[in-house]
Amino acid sequence: MRQVPEPMAAALAAGAATLCTAFILTRSDGHVLGFTDHDRPLNVNGVACQATSGWTAGAADAELGGKPGEAAALGVLSSDALTEADIAAGLYDLAVLEIWRLDWTSPAAALLIFRGRLSKFTRQGESLSVAVEGPLAALDVVAGRSYQRLCDARLGDARCGVNLADPRYAAHTCDFTWRTCQARFDNLLNFQGFPDLPGDDFLAVTAADSPLNTGGSRR
Repeated sequence: MRQVPEPMAAALAAGAATLCTAFILTRSDGHVLGFTDHDRPLNVNGVACQATSGWTAGAADAELGGKPGEAAALGVLSSDALTEADIAAGLYDLAVLEIWRLDWTSPAAALLIFRGRLSKFTRQGESLSVAVEGPLAALDVVAGRSYQRLCDARLGDARCGVNLADPRYAAHTCDFTWRTCQARFDNLLNFQGFPDLPGDDFLAVTAADSPLNTGGSRR
């Protein structure tokens, strides 16, 4: 249970006409940025938060138990501090976002309402939507290999080995099947799946009268 600071409790009791939201973003390189939906700059916990930056809070969801909570922050790329080039370069991947609620007449008494890591950016023109994972999302990471028919590598990563800079593959996508890996990318030696792994359809397989029953692959 959160302890609401007295100045904020008083503001809530008075009708909450002076409340606003601040967003403090800490990149993996330690660089800190601050934004607020108030119409004037605010100093929140020693961080200068820009005003009229286009950032607003989106929906937030928190659940009991082991499910990771999530939130959203909506914004417009109107701030000089937050550029499209930096986002594309990955500088904000897994950056820590803190969302604070405060009384702008007394910003020192701020209440932390959410803390998580940026997980997904969605752009529509100049508009930007950011999905934020809660701290329990770290428990939802798959450890070790996953034995499945499809390849579990990402196209172009070190395990895949496909050079996406090669003009032959510039416009290609991958559906992670062994047939696509072989026919489209000629990369079957690096295929990271198990295409011969029996699935549910194996239960319905019946014996066939064919000279090709050699005990080899059913592909």
